Amino acid sequence: MEFSQLIDLLLETIQMPFGYFINAKKRVYVLYIITSLVLAFYIFKKNKEKESFIKYLFSKKIYGSTSAFIDYGLLFFNAFIKLLFIAPFLYLSLYIAFYTQEHLITQFGSATWHFSTNSSILIYTLALVIIGDFASFFVHWLMHKIPVLWEFHKIHHSATTLNPFTQYRLHPVEIILNNAKAILIIGLITGFFDYFSNNLLSKHTIIGVNIFNFLFLVFGANLRHSHVPFKYFNFLEYFLISPYQHQIHHSNNPADFDKNMGAKLAIWDSLFGTLKRSEEVTSVQFGLGLGDDKNYDTLGKNLWMPFRNTYKKLIYLVKKI
Repeated sequence: MEFSQLIDLLLETIQMPFGYFINAKKRVYVLYIITSLVLAFYIFKKNKEKESFIKYLFSKKIYGSTSAFIDYGLLFFNAFIKLLFIAPFLYLSLYIAFYTQEHLITQFGSATWHFSTNSSILIYTLALVIIGDFASFFVHWLMHKIPVLWEFHKIHHSATTLNPFTQYRLHPVEIILNNAKAILIIGLITGFFDYFSNNLLSKHTIIGVNIFNFLFLVFGANLRHSHVPFKYFNFLEYFLISPYQHQIHHSNNPADFDKNMGAKLAIWDSLFGTLKRSEEVTSVQFGLGLGDDKNYDTLGKNLWMPFRNTYKKLIYLVKKI
């Protein structure tokens, strides 16, 4: 890589996180921040907080905390990882879609009937929402249950204060796994629907898929990683994960560990017995608990500790054999 290319890469890495504010696909898109502010103001008034709204929402203890600065650091560090290791492979979903469709044609011949354009958009959207959400839940569940994966996912839970940028507080290994999951799921589903829609999806896919995500992001998604206890109606929390339910997921109380692992839908937690509704919890403090937070109080520790801990576990297993 030439020096000029290195400079361009560094500039693109620095610019990428700032671009999230004007990218409607990102959670910190300016419109979603505005709607979250409106919902936060509603909670502020409802709870009759005594301090000003600005101090309530943008507390120095939260945004100026050591934990928050680790969030900011990982945001920029992971931008570099995405550019270098993930962006070049995003096209793989197109290849998976193409070969999925080709495999179906080889096995069953051309489809004798096709979805209409409107049916394709609707069913494809629902399929991506439901199947994609279950895949996210299942990978998340595995990260909590498999010790080696937990060492990397633990970085996200090491946050002792939450802010919207905690969404991006992920170890690079987890980012790679999440993107691999997304590429596979999108590719397989798209290939299947290309087969039954005669490739009608190509012009409408983005519009169709964004409808559900848009509503999710507008309706307080940024409050999931915050101190604002925004809850849904009790009956609704059996179906959708509210921001406060996700805050429970970040609780340092062992009674709340491994709860509410769903991304958007709560039905998977209900099926796996991991659902916990807002009314079941009175207050939440964030972090790993059990005295483990101090092991993740720098950016370097958050990047290195998963490898160190995994190595120690492997050595322990080898000695037991």
